Amino acid sequence: MAPTGRAALLAALGTIPVGFIEPSWTGILAVNSPLALAMMCDYALAAPVRTLHFTRSGDTNVRLSGSADIDLTITNSSSRPLRAQLRDAWPPSSRATGSEATSSRQHIVVPPRERRRITTRLRPTRRGDHQPDRVTVRSTGPLGLISRQGSHKVPWTLRVLPAFHSRKHLPSKLSRLRELDGRTSVLTRGEGTEFDSLRDYVPGDDTRSIDWRATARQSTVAVRTWRPERDRHVLLVLDSGRTSAGRVGDVPRLDASMDAALLVAALAAKAGDRVDLLAYDRRIRALVQGRSGNAVLPALVSSLASLEPTLVETDARSLTSTILKTAPRRSLVILLTSLDAAPIEEGLLPLLPRLTKRHTVIAASVSDPQIETMAKGRGNTESIYEAAAAAQAQDERQNTAERLARHGVTVVDAPPNELAPALADAYLALKAAGRL
Repeated sequence: MAPTGRAALLAALGTIPVGFIEPSWTGILAVNSPLALAMMCDYALAAPVRTLHFTRSGDTNVRLSGSADIDLTITNSSSRPLRAQLRDAWPPSSRATGSEATSSRQHIVVPPRERRRITTRLRPTRRGDHQPDRVTVRSTGPLGLISRQGSHKVPWTLRVLPAFHSRKHLPSKLSRLRELDGRTSVLTRGEGTEFDSLRDYVPGDDTRSIDWRATARQSTVAVRTWRPERDRHVLLVLDSGRTSAGRVGDVPRLDASMDAALLVAALAAKAGDRVDLLAYDRRIRALVQGRSGNAVLPALVSSLASLEPTLVETDARSLTSTILKTAPRRSLVILLTSLDAAPIEEGLLPLLPRLTKRHTVIAASVSDPQIETMAKGRGNTESIYEAAAAAQAQDERQNTAERLARHGVTVVDAPPNELAPALADAYLALKAAGRL
């Protein structure tokens, strides 16, 4: 029970004539006794809060930067009308910055033994599972002098999925894949290592593709056509250790790596390859196996929704053993990690021969475009020192990439907005060369 601002205002106005006419306790009681009686009547006429019943419905999944509508149904089972202020408390990251105060509070009126539905629109700013705290209702009487207040737990879970900004690159990469597969009208044959079919020779075909036995059996020159390998195994490995927590621009490195992994997964699934996912630092944080076709991408997106970087050093030896257990047969292993010299040289490099002996390995990393900008600075003494430090960082990164390449690893190093298409191109290049 709590008095409202209207009751306080009436009490304050009542003290004015008391001060001029009868400045005594008798005058105060004469003014405030009717007000207290009105407040008691108002409290009795206010709808009870504890008997209210709440249910939720609406969206359970939404992409980051998208919007979700959550419906809250209020059932008033009492014989008194409900006039109330309602606050539906969600975490601050569930709403756009600065909109929480206005979007979480609503005025509702529910007649006796009826129900009303209100809709809360959420625009999450972080991935993961978002859950509301509680619904707080302040019910007032017809005079608006006093209110009943109570809170109810109304559970709901909204899973915020990765944004997948690189989806815009998927049509162009699929077009390139169809070209490799020989399914588009081009002059060159589809590349690859698996035999597809025979067709008549046309000028411009590689003479090494002529099938002389088939040519001898017919009156025209026949050439073999090829297609990229199918049903290959692709293992996407996300390093979720401390280096993945560093922010490049507005997003953590882990989020940029997720975006690139999703693009490659969608492309590989369309190409007929089997795609698995492993997120690891010192233990398995996410694992998706055994999905195929159209089920791959939803499973990966759902698994990555709640994945967050951990502030521990990744155990490279344990990571390597887990990769070998997860992919016992020859596979394409795409390791999304950092190219910082210390973690690579002390952790991963000594163990690379175990991976490259059995698998084809791509190492993909998010580079910081600010480093390149600093390396070009020459305006004053401070910018020259910054340029020198940036050039040293670039040299160390390049040396690390060269050492990985000498072990047979394909290195993809690109800024956040370019990493996904660059990694997809590397996958297509390996597929065209028959190295999967």
